[in-house]
Amino acid sequence: MTTPRPGSSTNIIVLGGGTAGWLAANHMGKRFVSTPGLQGNIILIESPTLPTIGVGEGTVPAIRNSLHHLGISETDIIQRCDATFKQSIEFIDWKVRKNGQAAHRYHHPFDYPDMLHSNPIPAYLSEAEPGQPFAEWVGIQSRLIDQGLAPKTFNQAEFQGVCHYAYHLDAGKFTALLAEHGVNTFGIDVIQADISDVVRHPNGNIAALLSDDGRRFEADLYVDCSGFEAKLIGQSLHVPFIDKGDILLADHALAAQVPYADDNQSIPCATLAHAQSAGWIWDIGLYNRRGVGHVYSSNHTSHEQAERDLRHYLRDDSGHISLKRIPMRVGYRQSAWQHNVVAIGLAQGFVEPLEATGLLMFDVSARMLADLLQPNPLHWPLVAKRFNQRLLETWERVLDFIKLHYVLSDREDNEFWQDNRSPLSQSEWLKDNLEYWRYQIPSHYDFSQQGHIFNLENFLYVLYGMDFFTEVKQPDSHTLLAQKARLDRRYLQAKSELQPHRALLDKIRRHGLQPI
Repeated sequence: MTTPRPGSSTNIIVLGGGTAGWLAANHMGKRFVSTPGLQGNIILIESPTLPTIGVGEGTVPAIRNSLHHLGISETDIIQRCDATFKQSIEFIDWKVRKNGQAAHRYHHPFDYPDMLHSNPIPAYLSEAEPGQPFAEWVGIQSRLIDQGLAPKTFNQAEFQGVCHYAYHLDAGKFTALLAEHGVNTFGIDVIQADISDVVRHPNGNIAALLSDDGRRFEADLYVDCSGFEAKLIGQSLHVPFIDKGDILLADHALAAQVPYADDNQSIPCATLAHAQSAGWIWDIGLYNRRGVGHVYSSNHTSHEQAERDLRHYLRDDSGHISLKRIPMRVGYRQSAWQHNVVAIGLAQGFVEPLEATGLLMFDVSARMLADLLQPNPLHWPLVAKRFNQRLLETWERVLDFIKLHYVLSDREDNEFWQDNRSPLSQSEWLKDNLEYWRYQIPSHYDFSQQGHIFNLENFLYVLYGMDFFTEVKQPDSHTLLAQKARLDRRYLQAKSELQPHRALLDKIRRHGLQPI
C-alpha cells in the first residue's frame, strides 16, 4: 500500500455493519461532502453471517444534534425505528428503603438545572423536606415525566422541544435507517463479505483485507467496527485492551424483548433502572414493545439466579420470554487509532449501559474522527495522537461517572454493592472530588479539563438524587421562594401545552413532524 499524496482521494474501509459502523460511515460521508479538499470513497464491509448484538436502545440528547447534522429526519426516526421520546433515566431502589417507605427513586433528567438566577443547591440542602426529589427542586422536567407527558408539542418542528430529550429506539431498525441514509445521501458502497485474513505492510499498516471467497480490499484508512471481535485493532495490530473490570464489576447482561399487554398502554418517557442484589435491570419502552435487560456480576450471583431475578421482574416464572445472555468486557483500547486503523464501537471499548454509554461513545468517537480527519494524510499521526489522548480521557471520566452511582449507594444486600464502594475500586479523581464536594458544591471548575461528556449538571443530578450531602451556609429564604414560584409557573405552562407521550407518538406516526 502506498501512502496517498496530499490532496488525492482517500479511500476508507469500515469493517462492520452494525450501529457503530454505520454511524462512522455517515459521519465521514458528511465530512467528505462538506469539506473542500477532502475527497474519497467509503466502503462498508459487513458480514452476511455474523449477527450484531443489537441491544443499544437508549440514547442521550447529543444524538439529536448528530441526526440533524447528518440530515436524518426525526419523523423517520419515530415512524421507522419504533422510537419513543426519552427525557430521563429514573433510578429505583439504588438507595435502601427506610422504615417501610416506598422505593427510593430519583430522576436524572436531560434539562439542565435552573441556575440562571441563583444557585438553588444551598436552599435544597438546607430547606428541602426529607425525601423531596432534587430534580423537582431545580427544574420542571421530572414532574412532567411523572405526569406521562411528552417533551414537545406536535406543532414544534423536528428536533425542537419544550424540554431536552433523546430517544428509545429499535437498534436493528435504527441501523437499517442509517445504512439507507449513508448509501442514498453520501454514496457509501456496501460489500457483503466475511474477512478471513489481514495483510500487513512492513511499516506496520494494514495493506489489505482478504475475504473467504478470495477477494482483496485495499484502503488508506481502516475503521474497525467489528464489535468485541476487534478483528483489526485487536487480532491484527494487537493493541492492548485495558481491562476495567476491577472498577465496574458487572460482567454480563441478559436481554429480552417484551410485548405490551395492551396496545394502548402508556409509555414511560424515561429509562427505568431498577437496582438488584448483584446489578440492575433496565426497562425501556419502545412504541410496540419493551426492551428489558439485567446487568449483573457473575462473581456475585449465578447466571441461573440472575435469570430468575429477571423473570421475576417480568412476571415470567413460566419461562415463555426468550432471553439473550451477553458477556461484557469492561474497558478500552490503549490506542483507538493505531497505524492506519481506527477502532469505533465495541472494538474500541465498552462500559455498561447505565447512562446509555454505548451509542453515546459510538457517536462521539465517530464524529470526532470525521471532524479531525485531514485532507493531507501526512498530518494523520498528529491527528491520531490527539484523537487517542481525548478518548483516553473520555473513557476514564465515563468510568468515574458510572462508578459514582454505585459508590453513593447504601445497599448491603450483596457484597456486589460493598465491593463497589471499596476505595480500591475507585479512581483518585473520583475519591478526591467526593471528599472535596462534602464541603464545596460542585462547579464548572471541577470539569474544566478535556474528556468530559458527562459534566457538572449530570453529576449534580446523581449526587443529590442519591442524597449526597454538602455542608453549606444558610441560604436566603427570599431567593428560595422566588425560585420555587418561577419553577411552578414554568411547570403549569408546560403542562398546559404538552400531551401524553403515546398520544403525541400516534400523531407523529400518522402525520409526521414539520421539518426544520
